Amino acid sequence: MELRIVHTTGFEYDGLALASYNQARMTPQTGPGQIVVHTRLGVSPTPWTYDYKDYFGNDVTSFEVLDPHESMTVTAVSTVHTDRAPATLPSLSWEDLKAPEVTDRFTEYLALPQLVAPPTDLAERVRDIAASTSSPGEAAREVCSLVHAEVEYNPGTTDVATPAVEAWAQRGGVCQDIAHLVLGGLRSVGIPARYVSGYLHPLAEARVGETVQGESHAWVEWWDDGWHGFDPTNDLEPGDRWVVVATGRDYLDVRPLHGIYSGAQTSSMFVKVEVTRIA
Repeated sequence: MELRIVHTTGFEYDGLALASYNQARMTPQTGPGQIVVHTRLGVSPTPWTYDYKDYFGNDVTSFEVLDPHESMTVTAVSTVHTDRAPATLPSLSWEDLKAPEVTDRFTEYLALPQLVAPPTDLAERVRDIAASTSSPGEAAREVCSLVHAEVEYNPGTTDVATPAVEAWAQRGGVCQDIAHLVLGGLRSVGIPARYVSGYLHPLAEARVGETVQGESHAWVEWWDDGWHGFDPTNDLEPGDRWVVVATGRDYLDVRPLHGIYSGAQTSSMFVKVEVTRIA
């Protein structure tokens, strides 16, 4: 499948913003299951830019707008070819995960900061799952299904700073919250797991040439002698409709766009994602 993604973020200020400093992680990755055919990031007003890869290997565009401006628009346009193979059977054992070559290598993906730390009752249920399953891969799938069944997708009930315990307490949130809950659960039993940000074509039967309202999306990957992905929000393995943009320990490592500005007192923001299947 070949997808064209147009991700537009706009800011309106209540006066003049004298300067703006930002980082964008809106460029998809070429990796297993996908090849980036074309990508471009445009900013208006015209900024100074610098491109680099961060610690986790994500493509980052750092940019500064140093002229006074009343608004700013950031548009990322990408064409990505996806061809994901079906998931393979788990290969690591619980003992394998305890080996120093795993725990040392993936120490960042075993940490439990506040954003992902699981509530006590969820951690207990995950430990029961781990004790009753023969492999970490099997346990990971069960944890994903558990969180999917317990937490309702409910936009507007959380924000980007909401910790996993709050989303669990209200049994509601968005894909970010669901991913954080799964990450905390997996890490609590020693399974290295990372946050994945990207895009999802919302239609299971995506038609060629039809442009639809898409969305930024989040899911998880765990280490099982290779990174294995799963989308707990939809209780599905990522297929050709999923496009990976960035990976990290949690949402804070992969924020699509963040920064600071000086001058104006307040600002408003809009985000629009359009996805077109072109092949």
